[in-house]
Parts: sequence; structure tokens; C-alpha cells
Amino acid sequence: MRHLIIGAGPAGVIAAETLRKIEPEASITLIGDEPEPPYSRMAIPYLLNGQIDEAGTYLRKTEGHYETLGIELRQGRVTTVDPAAHTATLESGDTLNYDRLLVATGSRPVAPPIDGMDLPGVHPCWTMAHAREISTRAQPGSRVVLMGAGFIGSIILESLVRQGAELTVVEMEDRMVPRMMNSTAGGMLKSWCQDKGVVVLTSTRVKAVTEAGKELEVQLESGEVIKADLGITATGVRANCEFLQDSGIELDGGVRVNTRMQSSDTHVFAAGDVAVSPDLSTGEYSAHAIQPAAADHGRVAAINMSGRVTCQRGTLHMNVLDTMGLISSSFGQWMGVDGGQSAELCDDAKYRYLNLQFQDDQLVGASSVGITENIGVLRGLIQSRVRLGKQVNQLLDDPTRFMQVYIGSTQTIDAAARLSL
Repeated sequence: MRHLIIGAGPAGVIAAETLRKIEPEASITLIGDEPEPPYSRMAIPYLLNGQIDEAGTYLRKTEGHYETLGIELRQGRVTTVDPAAHTATLESGDTLNYDRLLVATGSRPVAPPIDGMDLPGVHPCWTMAHAREISTRAQPGSRVVLMGAGFIGSIILESLVRQGAELTVVEMEDRMVPRMMNSTAGGMLKSWCQDKGVVVLTSTRVKAVTEAGKELEVQLESGEVIKADLGITATGVRANCEFLQDSGIELDGGVRVNTRMQSSDTHVFAAGDVAVSPDLSTGEYSAHAIQPAAADHGRVAAINMSGRVTCQRGTLHMNVLDTMGLISSSFGQWMGVDGGQSAELCDDAKYRYLNLQFQDDQLVGASSVGITENIGVLRGLIQSRVRLGKQVNQLLDDPTRFMQVYIGSTQTIDAAARLSL
């Protein structure tokens, strides 16, 4: 069996390793389009602030890891896939044959549609090359404008502060991490950052970036001009699937897959950011651009590529963020559902916030700021879809009692299981 994996991120690497365990004699080729060994993009902020070196970002630290497993690691960019011929063509002109193909090409940053995004001092923070350029420019005392305060932007933020940069964050929405938090929680994060010396401008758009000698001028729609030494964009990502445009494989903002991570072509699978798969909470198809999902996708895809059968139950939307020491999280349908109920605790002075969302007697979403103890229990309650019965009332009265309710619900389930034996 010839397995070809396009994309050397977490999904691709785990798929390759899983395939090797199942099929000791199979041919496995892993293609990455960057010169570095496979690495984690989520480790780049730690590289920027000096907590790790470049080798610390590598997904596998042992030298010769892929060679030892008999995985052929190639550098190149795939330009076309021909599912009928079972071939993939590289930018170099080389053509590779496959029996099973995994598309794990991830996503790429999308620059805002404004003038100046191609200037030498303006960069996304996505690749190792970007990290090197940012490290050179983001010195202590340098003026940095970060465009975007979503999840990725908020991770980069701490690295820049640790480097001693004078940081201004510009976010077009009314709060930080708008796809993770409501206005109350997002506003709390903003206050926290401002207390740490970061200038955070929300409900504000950048109109253009221009050069003025050796510095940049960031022009806001309000007319204000911010002088900067470096501009960083963190305004969203898009799946890398253009090379499949003429392949006949169904695309839906990414590669649409079933619960086996299989595309509309039975010999082609997808995993990670590029895969559009069922959401655990809603059943609707969406991308899940988080590393735990990529790892799970890669494992499930590999098992099915080998001829065995396993299914993914669906991916739960979740994010956990550390913003200069303030931990925030969101799980599932944190924004709530029509006809649902909610419970909220808010302590602005202590930077503590908890919001629980219910549909009937099930917890379907949660978000928190400054609360870390047992927070994984919320994920468990949402993911298991356990019915809480009258215990919902306890949480509506006091949302901090989620651990007691979790213990009570698991005891009820265990008792029911024993009675059925």
C-alpha cells in the first residue's frame, strides 16, 4: 500500500506514525512545504519570547525519527491532485503515485484587504520564517502594532510583551477574542491587558499602513495615526485547498469529510485545519482549527486509510488561552442556544468570570476567565451530553458548583449501569 500525506503538521505526522504502527511494510511519504523539520505553529510564541529554541518547536525531537520509522520526508509544494490517476504533482514537476491520500495542508493567514500589507515591516506570525523576522524587529522598546485580537493574536501578544515591546492591539470587534468570549469576558481580557501596559483599541479598524522613512505609520479609520517599527497581522486564516479546486473532490471552505475523515473520493482523506467535519455539539459541518482536533483527525484518518474502520464522534469547539497569566477558556456552544438557559458569575475586580449555557437539562456550552480548577470537567459534561436532571437548578443558582454536579451525575450513570447488568 502506498500512502501519501500532504502536510507535515501535527495531523500529518500523527497519521504517518499511526499508519506505520498498523502497516509495517507500507510505503509512507510525508510532504511538507517548509524547509524545517515538522514543527508546531502553536510553539512559535514560545520561540519568540525565548522560552524555547527552534528545535523546541519540532514535533519530534529525536534525530532521525522519520527515517527510523521508514517514513520518507520530502520538501515540496503540491500543485494538483488527480484522483482518477491516483497522482499528486509537485511544483517541481515531480509526480507521486498513491493508493491512499491524506490532505493535511492546514491553513494560512489571511491579510486584511488594506494598503500596506506587503510592506517589509508588516508580517503575519505563522511560519518559522515569520518568527525569525519578527524576532529581529521586535526588540525591547520597539513599537509594535498587532492587528487582530482573536485567539492567535492574543497568543502572540504575550510573546511581544515579554520581549519588552511597546504594544498596541487593534481589533475591529467590540472585544478581544470575539469568537471565543462574549462582551463581558472579552472586555475583562481587555482590562487585564491594559493593566499590564498594553494599549488595546476595540471597535477600531486599520485603514492603511504606510512607510515614513524607517518607521511605519498605521492609519486608523478614526483618523488617528500610530507610529510603529513593526506591524503584525492576526486577522484570520483560510484552509489550504486551492490545489484541489479542479480535482472533483467536494470542497466547502475546506475538504468536506465524513466521520471516517474520508472525502467525497473514497481514496482521499483529510485532517486538521483543512478538514470540514461534523461539529460534536451541532452536527453542522465546520473547520476545527485546534491542535488536539488535528491530532485526533490524523489518527482516525490513518486507521481508515489502512483499511480498518473507526469513526470520529465529532469535534468539540474549544479554546484555552493564557493571556499574560490570565487563563480563559470556552467549550461547545458558549454563545448559547435558542430557548436555552444560562448561569453567570462575574467578578471584575478579581478577573473571574464563568458562564454556563444549557439546553433543557444538558450543559451545551461554557466560558470562563480566571477560573482554572477542574475546568476540564465542563468540557467533559458538554462532550458526554450527560443529562443533569434537577441538578441543572443547582448550576443555575450557583454555576461554580459544576464539580459537585459532575460527581453526582457520574454516580447516577454508574448506578444505572450496574442496575442494567
